[in-house]
Amino acid sequence: MDQATLSTLFIIIGVLAASSFVIGLHFMNSPATARNGNLISAGGMTVAVIATFVYLLLRDCPNDTCAVGGLSTEALIIIIGGFALGAAVGFFMAIRIAMTAMPQLVSLFNAVGGGAAALVAIFDYLHIVGKPEETISTTIFVILGVLIGSITFTGSLIASGKLQGLVSGQPIAVPGGVYTTIGLGLVALVSTILLVLGAGDSPVIDLGSEVKTVVLLVILGASLTFGVTMVLPIGGADMPVVISLLNSFTGTAAAMSGFVLESPLLIIAGALVGAAGGILTKLMADAMNRSLLNIMVGGFGGGEGTQADPTATGGTVREVGVDDAAIQLAYAESVIVVPGYGLAVAQAQHAVRELGDILEERGVKVVYAIHPVAGRMPGHMNVLLAEANVPYPQLKEMEDVNPEFNRCDVALVIGANDVTNPIARTDPASPIYGMPILDVDHAKSIVVIKRSMGRGYAGIDNSLYTDPKTGMLFSDAKAGLENLMAAVKEL
Repeated sequence: MDQATLSTLFIIIGVLAASSFVIGLHFMNSPATARNGNLISAGGMTVAVIATFVYLLLRDCPNDTCAVGGLSTEALIIIIGGFALGAAVGFFMAIRIAMTAMPQLVSLFNAVGGGAAALVAIFDYLHIVGKPEETISTTIFVILGVLIGSITFTGSLIASGKLQGLVSGQPIAVPGGVYTTIGLGLVALVSTILLVLGAGDSPVIDLGSEVKTVVLLVILGASLTFGVTMVLPIGGADMPVVISLLNSFTGTAAAMSGFVLESPLLIIAGALVGAAGGILTKLMADAMNRSLLNIMVGGFGGGEGTQADPTATGGTVREVGVDDAAIQLAYAESVIVVPGYGLAVAQAQHAVRELGDILEERGVKVVYAIHPVAGRMPGHMNVLLAEANVPYPQLKEMEDVNPEFNRCDVALVIGANDVTNPIARTDPASPIYGMPILDVDHAKSIVVIKRSMGRGYAGIDNSLYTDPKTGMLFSDAKAGLENLMAAVKEL
């Protein structure tokens, strides 16, 4: 096969693979088709990877050092070794990771993607610096790859550490505060301008290859540090938004690598991820009624576990026993289950589905209210409940389920806090004021399963807990649900 035909065939396969990404992304719009969407996208990526490897094996050798096709022995070893190592690590993590740890895994994958993009950009620049290939456009793409990839790498590692508990979920002040972050940004900007002015056949500034390399390293250091200073001050409540933003960064960095490598497939895939992540970030921010800038510099959200004052909201807490809660659920006509991060921590998704099945056998209508930012990442509750095989039609988004609370006999809240707090509607001084919430307080009766009166990530008391209609069932989510199941079965 001649080189022109091979290149054309590779482009056609790349376009087909890229099309599968688009189709897969479309299927992910619905929980009912999301799994198929993932499979389609994964299949397209598999085809793209294999096609790229075959293309490298069959193409003409660009120099005299090739062992097989267009690859040297060293390159062949690195590619095969990378294939094997990546597949082994990915497979191991996929089968071992708990659903509760999925957010930090996503963050870790974002870090890997950003780091890979930055390394590609650095490697390419070191090979073209001082040569005719060092054009202004190539230099810009390289720098963007280094900047965005490096920020994503360190920022995602910090986010993953916060989610895993290795780094405090509380907002951590950086020495110098926002001025440090601004300073790092200015350093990166000035360094970028220097490299752009020094690029091309007729550079405005003749820096020399060694100086350019040093400047690139300055950009790398500033970007890596920027990622740390950007994410450390962000609290746990904002992690869903941060994960979405860093995911967008990963895609954008990959697209920049595509420009550097002249790979249309990588450009398309990266652009899709970047655009989808950006849109999701906007939706997450809107769901919290906060601007992205406010999230990035606001230091909002501290972390679960702060002990609340039961009377701080002006009422008293009414504790309810398992038997009383079971009677409410068993003899209700409709129950709305409101899952939160407490459900994920206790790995109680299967228990809640089993309770739902028992109630439905008694003729109770059961649906699940999903808040967009409940949990630690976008779609966290959807993923958990889907993993427990909760029927997709029973998963109701906030806009659809809120009108149903007025007609609901019992709202069963499991580990959800800030997303159910009525203060968001009533107290302008509250940090969550204006945030769209699930209208749990409109239900006729409310049962809250919670380990303690601990505050949510916003660090404020939940007035829902002192509502006269609310009964607090203090228990681990899984244990509480199992006790409720046993009590309902006995009725």
